[in-house]
Amino acid sequence: MRYLAILLLAPWLLILGWAYWAYPKSLPRTSARRVFDFVMLLLAALASVLCAVMGYEAATVPAPVGEFGPSSGAIWQQVLPALYGYGACIVVLLVAMIVRHMIWRRNRL
Repeated sequence: MRYLAILLLAPWLLILGWAYWAYPKSLPRTSARRVFDFVMLLLAALASVLCAVMGYEAATVPAPVGEFGPSSGAIWQQVLPALYGYGACIVVLLVAMIVRHMIWRRNRL
C-alpha cells in the first residue's frame, strides 16, 4: 500500500513528463539539451517517489472514531503521498524549465 498513491498518480506524471520533453518547440534541440531533459526527468521521478514515501510515513492513522472504526482516517495515507509526490515532480520540472530556458533560449538583439 506504500506505493499505491504514486502508482495511481503515475499516468498524470507521465503526461507531464512528456509535455516537458516535447515543449517548447522554439528552443533548439541539441544533444546537450536532450541529456539535460533526460536527467531532469529522472530527477523528477526520483524526487516524486521519495517524497511520496516520505508522505506515507508522515501520515498517521487516528484512533477509532465513532462508528467508522479505526480506518476512518486512513485515506490520508494515500492522499498525503500523492500530494507530496505531485508537488515534488512539479517543483523539479518547473526549476528545470526555467534553467533550460535560460541556457538554450535564442538571443534576440
